[in-house]
Amino acid sequence: MLWIKAFHIIAVVCWFAGLFYLPRLFVYHSESQDEISHDRFVIMARRLYNGIMMPSMIASVVLGLWLLVLVWPAYGHQAWLHAKLALVLLLLAYHFYCNHLRIALAERRSQHSSRYFRIFNELPVLALVVIVILVVVKPI
Repeated sequence: MLWIKAFHIIAVVCWFAGLFYLPRLFVYHSESQDEISHDRFVIMARRLYNGIMMPSMIASVVLGLWLLVLVWPAYGHQAWLHAKLALVLLLLAYHFYCNHLRIALAERRSQHSSRYFRIFNELPVLALVVIVILVVVKPI
C-alpha cells in the first residue's frame, strides 16, 4: 500500500503543478496582443493539458480509487474522507473546465478578463490546503 500511496502523491503533485500553471497561462494569454504570443500560448496550454495534466489526473484518480478500496473498511464512515472526495470531484470539474477555457482562448472565443483568470487561478490552492488538512489532521 505504501508504493501505491507514494505514486498517488507523485501523480497529485504533477496534476496540481498543471492546475496551478495552466490558469496562469490563461492570464498571460488573455493579455497577449500579437499573433505570435497567441500561437505560443495555444501550444503551451495544449501541451501542458494533454501532456502533463491529463496523464497525472488519470494516474491520481486511478491510484486514489485503488487506495480508497484498500482503506474503505477503516475510513469509509469518516466525514473527512467524504469531504475530501467531494473536493476531488470539484477539482475534476475544475480540470475539465480548464480545458473548456483553453479551447475558448485558442479559438479566440473567451469573454473572460485577465482579472477573472487571476482569481480563477487561486481556486486549486484553496482546495489543496483544505484537502491536506482533511487528510493529515482529520478534523471532522
